[in-house]
Amino acid sequence: MAEKRDYYEVLGISREATEADIKKAYRTLAKKYHPDVNKEAGADLKFKEVQEAYEVLSDPQKKASYDQFGHAGMEGAGFGGFGQGGFGGFEDLNDIFGSFFGGGSSRQRSTGPRKGQDRFMQMKIDFMDAVFGKEESISLDVDEQCTECMGSGARSKDDVKVCPTCKGQGQVMTQQRTPFGVFQSSSVCPDCAGSGKRIVNKCSKCNGKGYVRKRVTVDVKIPAGIQSGQQLRVSGKGERGANGGPNGDLFIEVLVLKHKYFERDGRHIHIRVPISVVDATLGTTIDVPTVYGDVELTIPAGTQHGTQFRLKGKGIKDLRTGEPGDQYVEVTLEVDTKLNREQRELYEKLKRAGNKESVFDKFKKSFK
Repeated sequence: MAEKRDYYEVLGISREATEADIKKAYRTLAKKYHPDVNKEAGADLKFKEVQEAYEVLSDPQKKASYDQFGHAGMEGAGFGGFGQGGFGGFEDLNDIFGSFFGGGSSRQRSTGPRKGQDRFMQMKIDFMDAVFGKEESISLDVDEQCTECMGSGARSKDDVKVCPTCKGQGQVMTQQRTPFGVFQSSSVCPDCAGSGKRIVNKCSKCNGKGYVRKRVTVDVKIPAGIQSGQQLRVSGKGERGANGGPNGDLFIEVLVLKHKYFERDGRHIHIRVPISVVDATLGTTIDVPTVYGDVELTIPAGTQHGTQFRLKGKGIKDLRTGEPGDQYVEVTLEVDTKLNREQRELYEKLKRAGNKESVFDKFKKSFK
């Protein structure tokens, strides 16, 4: 018997995947390998494999057991069969068949208020704005409820009637014959667009739409310590809802631009500072740039190229705790390439006064 594949591998997701990630991956693969769609050899086996993986990972108890014990923890779990969720539960099965035959699940047939889809955009900010935070204003077009008809789309409440085509259901039913038998599927009513209502006299302000398109300015607060790739949520600024439902939300992905000198590593900051060979040899004191201003740093005598020093608390504050990280200063030695006559004479004098055996001579001896 062939060894079973890892369920996470089957669905193509990581072990940190959320419930929504698991469901999304399942639906995509189930549609891809469904016998009514994919006639390639082995597609039916892959379809069953996807079903089994989803049945486990979508159930919190089974998932916890699988994460701890692997396939051994699934012995006796009882896969397969419509009653036991062999197709990811009737709800998911209906969703898949709905996508094949133009219908939908019972949730889609509801004529009640439905929240709109979420909206996504990206925002670029400077490195220092990510460190200290800021408030940014953005302009976007948003559908807002019509204040004249309060979203009904009608001139008055008496102008709203039940749709005669779907009898107020918002959906019309059709039958489709499949290898599994005859299935009923539903589609959005073409006369009322799924609202279940028919407007006799339309609102003059929105022309029966129930909403108006507006250009609005939104103030977005960017918190101090935000990292590139993190998202901010602005409530109610997504796509409009259906049947009087609220708008979705706006999600803004923040992209932090690189700094010329500072490099970020979580809460910590790294910077490279150049010093001369003389300063590294004799020692010195320098003023190192940080995001909070210059800080005095003592370079001890004999400091080597690449040596790192830590400036405690000079990093970036944690987004949740406010605890600052550190700044790490890496010293790089720069050798003078142009010497005047006096400098060259001093270096020659230093060379003659030094050890007869050079650093390179010692290095060569180590090969013998």
